[in-house]
Amino acid sequence: MSDYDLYELPNGIRVLHKQVLHTKIAHCGFLLDIGSRDEKLHQLGLAHFWEHMAFKGTEKRKSFHILNRLETVGGELNAYTTKEKICFYASLLSTHFERAFELLTDLTFHSVFPEKEIEKERGVILEEMSMYQDAPEDAIVDDFDGVIFPNHSLGHNILGTRESVSGFQQQDFFQFLTDNVRTDRLAFSSVSNLPFKEVKRLADKYLAPLPAKLGARPRTPFTAFQRVEQTERKPINQAHCIIGGPAYAISDKRRIPFFMLNNLLGGPGMNSRLNLAVREKYGLVYTIDSTYSPYTDTGLFGIYFGTEKKQVARTISLVNKELKLLREKTLTTTQLHVVKEQLMGQLAMSEESNSGMMQLLGKSTLDLNRVESINEVFAQIRQITAQELRDLANDVLREDNLSVLQYLPE
Repeated sequence: MSDYDLYELPNGIRVLHKQVLHTKIAHCGFLLDIGSRDEKLHQLGLAHFWEHMAFKGTEKRKSFHILNRLETVGGELNAYTTKEKICFYASLLSTHFERAFELLTDLTFHSVFPEKEIEKERGVILEEMSMYQDAPEDAIVDDFDGVIFPNHSLGHNILGTRESVSGFQQQDFFQFLTDNVRTDRLAFSSVSNLPFKEVKRLADKYLAPLPAKLGARPRTPFTAFQRVEQTERKPINQAHCIIGGPAYAISDKRRIPFFMLNNLLGGPGMNSRLNLAVREKYGLVYTIDSTYSPYTDTGLFGIYFGTEKKQVARTISLVNKELKLLREKTLTTTQLHVVKEQLMGQLAMSEESNSGMMQLLGKSTLDLNRVESINEVFAQIRQITAQELRDLANDVLREDNLSVLQYLPE
């Protein structure tokens, strides 16, 4: 992108800023290239637990002061953890931007993990686990990771296990940060109406004093996929199913073409092939969609639906029919044009979110070492051919590459 600024501090931290003159709101945050896949077996759930504990006290603030620092000026403070990233971020009036910058720096780098707060937050996370287990449409997604990536860190639940979370102590958090935080593998990004020189001034003030911590922190790649069909009985009323398998990594040149193929098959549009073939034509499901999640060394493709127990086999058959069509029948010129226009329209609308743009700046910088402009992405989309999509379908959507996980009512 040509409309954002990048500043790299001597300690390796990268600061990215996009100025949007017509907004009064500033969105900013730290993206750290650390996630649940970086945990060792005795640390399962520790990255997510850290995300919670960052708000529970720093060297100069108690939890109450952290939570009120932005709320009192109408701002919002939040965080999330994924397989490969942790993000601490805030949104507020740009007139209070420095308040958010300083607070985010404090809780990201100066948390002290009070022992009393660990005990309280442990209970919160155990309740979070119970909440997900009571929602089979969420639980099956987490369990499917373990089906596709067995005995690998990508297959572990981000929340961890009850046993691991119940055992974490203060020293475990400090050790995890020591093992994983690298100043050249994190970024601060912001989108606001402020000029870049103001963001740079604050970066020099708050981030430059942080000591550099560089060096490799390798991740074990996933290589050992085997197709599995697994069925579990649950105390539920509706059957749930996921069909999927490994896909392309973030840096793979096939990522954007496959994203387009996934969008055609089961993307957010009501005109997706799966929605038309299963819900609109037969009324078998309320929700059916497909997703594609790229990681640094692999990716995950999955089709989810929920239906009556007696309709599972029929629904799977209809899904397989659509996959077979993509493998065997090349899109017409008109169909290809429509798919491209739909995806470009969706991407253009997503870029309207300044909060999403802030996160994209940081994530793309960490993953690709650059941020693609929407025009670059559009140019790539326009070059995609129908034969290319068919080749991708025959590579990823073939039957021997797709595992199945079902939750059936007891």
